[in-house]
Amino acid sequence: MRNTPPEQALEWLAASATDPQACKQEWAHGESGTVLLPAGRFWDVLSVPEELGLLALDALLRIPLPKPGPTLADFAAHRVGFFLPPDPMTSWIGRGIRYAGEGAWISVPPPCRAAGSLRWLVPPDGSGALHLPTALELALHQAVGRLAAPGE
Repeated sequence: MRNTPPEQALEWLAASATDPQACKQEWAHGESGTVLLPAGRFWDVLSVPEELGLLALDALLRIPLPKPGPTLADFAAHRVGFFLPPDPMTSWIGRGIRYAGEGAWISVPPPCRAAGSLRWLVPPDGSGALHLPTALELALHQAVGRLAAPGE
């Protein structure tokens, strides 16, 4: 039997856990509905301030490329995280920019639902698709331009 897309997304995301079965168990029956997953193996996360992130995601949705990669919002922390291919040589610089690579851990809800303040703006689809760093960089530049424009 073939996995349905939500099951594929769950399997793909859980595969990054040190114990995928315990990860899925926590998502299904845990109190918080979230798990800590290690960055740097299957993906890294670029976390930006919420307003910038929402504008950048809007720009990504307008670019004629495939659907953007997984994007997670933490509305309590006012941050948006973009899942990117792992790249230990990458350096993202900017005010309020945080890059989580190898050695970092990310709190993640299951791909099919929200948990507390954590919400998938673009849930993983199970294919392993991630944001293209160059497209994300362009979208962030556009978002900064919109924030800097008078009257916007």
